[in-house]
Amino acid sequence: LPTNTPELYRVIPEHVWEPAYDPDGTPREGADVAELTGLMDLAQWPKGMRVIVRRERPHPGAQLRFEDVDGYRLTAFATNTSRGQLADLEVRHRRRARCEDRIRLAKDMGLANLPLKTFAQNRIWCQIVALASEITTWMGLLAHPEAPARRWEPKRLRHRLLQVPATFACHARARIVHLSDRSAWAEIVEAGHTRLCGLPVPAG
Repeated sequence: LPTNTPELYRVIPEHVWEPAYDPDGTPREGADVAELTGLMDLAQWPKGMRVIVRRERPHPGAQLRFEDVDGYRLTAFATNTSRGQLADLEVRHRRRARCEDRIRLAKDMGLANLPLKTFAQNRIWCQIVALASEITTWMGLLAHPEAPARRWEPKRLRHRLLQVPATFACHARARIVHLSDRSAWAEIVEAGHTRLCGLPVPAG
C-alpha cells in the first residue's frame, strides 16, 4: 500500500467505489474497489501502470491492523491492463495471489529444494510434493470444514496435527484410533477422523 493510503482513501468520493465480487460472480459482502491512479504521482513508474485498491470489512473476530482505515482493510495492487471493469481486474489479481500462496505452501512441503541427483529422481520428488499438497488441501476441506485447522499452513499442521501420538487397534473388524489425551489438538484430530470416516464411498 502507498505510505499515504489513509489520505488517499479519504479523497475518494463514496460514489466512485464499485462493488467487488467473488470468482463465481456473486457480490462480495462488505467489499468495494476503486482506482487510485489519478491520485498518485506515477511519473517514475512504467508507462500505463494503474493502481487499484479494494476495501473490505474484516470478518467477525478479526483484529484490526495499524494500516486499516475507518474499519476497512485496504489492499492495493498495480496493473498495466488498460481495459476491463475494476472488479474483474481485482478478481483476477486475487486468483493469482491464491495461486502464489499455493506455490509458497508447496515450498514449505519440500519444493524449495530438489534433494536428489538426477532430473528423473527430482521429477518424482516434485510429484510427491504435489500429492502431499493435494492431500493436505482436501483434508482441510473435508475433515475440518468449520474448524480453524482448515486454514493452517504446513508447518502448523505438522506440529499440531500430524505429530499427535496415536496408535491403531483392530477390534471386531474395525480399525480404532487411540490418540494421546495429553495433546491439546487431539479433539481436532478425532473430529476430523470421524468426519472422514463418515463420508460416503464413491461408487465404482
